[in-house]
Amino acid sequence: MSTNKNALIRYKVLDSCFRNPGKRYFMNSLIEECEKVLAEIDPETKGISRRQIFDDISFMESSEGWSIDLKRHKDGKKVFYRYKDLNFSINNMPLNEVEINQLNDAVDILSQFKGMPQFDWISEMIPKLRQGINSFDSETKLMEFESNEYLKGKDHLGTLYNALKHKTPLKTSYQPFQNEVPYELIIHPYYLKQYNGRWFLFGYNPMNGKSDWNLAIDRILDLEELSIPFKENTEINWEEYFEDIMGVTKPDGQPIQQIVLHFFGKTGRYIESKPIHGSQKSKWLDTNTLEVKLELIPNYEFERLILSYGESVKILEPVALIKKILLRIENALAQY
Repeated sequence: MSTNKNALIRYKVLDSCFRNPGKRYFMNSLIEECEKVLAEIDPETKGISRRQIFDDISFMESSEGWSIDLKRHKDGKKVFYRYKDLNFSINNMPLNEVEINQLNDAVDILSQFKGMPQFDWISEMIPKLRQGINSFDSETKLMEFESNEYLKGKDHLGTLYNALKHKTPLKTSYQPFQNEVPYELIIHPYYLKQYNGRWFLFGYNPMNGKSDWNLAIDRILDLEELSIPFKENTEINWEEYFEDIMGVTKPDGQPIQQIVLHFFGKTGRYIESKPIHGSQKSKWLDTNTLEVKLELIPNYEFERLILSYGESVKILEPVALIKKILLRIENALAQY
């Protein structure tokens, strides 16, 4: 692991210690916390000296770092360290020059992989990263990307990703919208997917034996890593799992169906340029009507999409989908 990366990890660990009001962190305990985190990432990492931690603190207090306001409290002959303002965190500060340079280096490395089939996502990611980095040096905004900075649960993504990578079961405190109180659930995490601005965690639920149980991360209130055996995924190929559906809901035992839709006017031209699904085949019946054929399993997300087009779409097949959409419209009208 590079020295620069080690330093950034140490700064994050020290930041967490300095804003913790429940424990007194003396120099030895700061060293122990840093060594513990680094050992989890790289078991071969060497120990950290007192001089290194003193240098880290000096950098964090400097203007080149984050200008932290750190108090040194005496407890006998020893000193423990704590932020003067416990609400402060370097995570809430603008990036410093060191971090900006590290990000630029990372983006330069990622750029070398553009064009390779397994890294198609990089072409979209690079401009987002460049825009984010440049925003610290310029007040002129050149691009804007769709995001929801207020989405609950985003702070869980790091923990969830590590649990996926290291195959660690999790105990979650989970509260769906329809529940007044949360409940505890154990899940063996397999896959993270983003859809319509929300993130979903898929995994094995030992309560019902399902391997494709999914949780919306904005409904996760708390996470705890468990030291129990991890159940390996032997049932699902996640690269293929979502091919026959829209979104994240896969109805049990439902077959793939052929769906025929007619889109009218400008909506037809929009659907032609931005297909609804990978199976889409379309042709113009006349200058105003685009016929679209899809091969997928209708689910809740697909029904919501169809309803969103209002009078600009007509369903021809299958009959069951027509009846379901009509029922949703009737239920909506009954509210008035």
